[in-house]
Amino acid sequence: MRTLISTAFISLDGVVEAPGGEPGYRNSGWTYKNVEFLPEAFEIKGQEQKEATAMMMGRTSYEAFSAVWPDMEDFADYKVMPKYVVSTTLTEDDLVSNWGQTTILRSVDEVAALKATDGGPIIIHGSATLNHSLADAGLIDRYHLLVFPLLLGAGKRLFSATDKDAQKLKLVEHEAYANGLQKNVFDVIR
Repeated sequence: MRTLISTAFISLDGVVEAPGGEPGYRNSGWTYKNVEFLPEAFEIKGQEQKEATAMMMGRTSYEAFSAVWPDMEDFADYKVMPKYVVSTTLTEDDLVSNWGQTTILRSVDEVAALKATDGGPIIIHGSATLNHSLADAGLIDRYHLLVFPLLLGAGKRLFSATDKDAQKLKLVEHEAYANGLQKNVFDVIR
């Protein structure tokens, strides 16, 4: 059984939309415009690349990341890592050719089948809608959250608004940084 890890830059009020400057969102680029950069606060990103054995994302995140990450030194480990894109509309012709092996999954059931295979952790980047579906299906095992001391108001949120039973999380790692960022790693309790 593989572990599905959701990783996110998240505001204190739960917004994950456009942290890196993606167009179309009022507060786009909030991770670097409003908070002093401290390298130690972002060490978890390097650890994720070393520990993950595959990467998963939804179509929108794939289209954003695949345009820039393949040529970025900061994301070199992801270039050779198998990638899974969960989408009902993406086709093989839409995949980039310079980012390694990429497989399109069409449903949450296909994600569950992948999770049931042998192998190491799969890291989920971005992908608010995908996170909602996977969490609602009980497939996410861990959250790596880098919480920014910002209230952004409107915007896509990491967590689903579905009416469901409470889901207990166990804090397994945490740290606060001088710039106000907090690292929170939670295991999902089943």
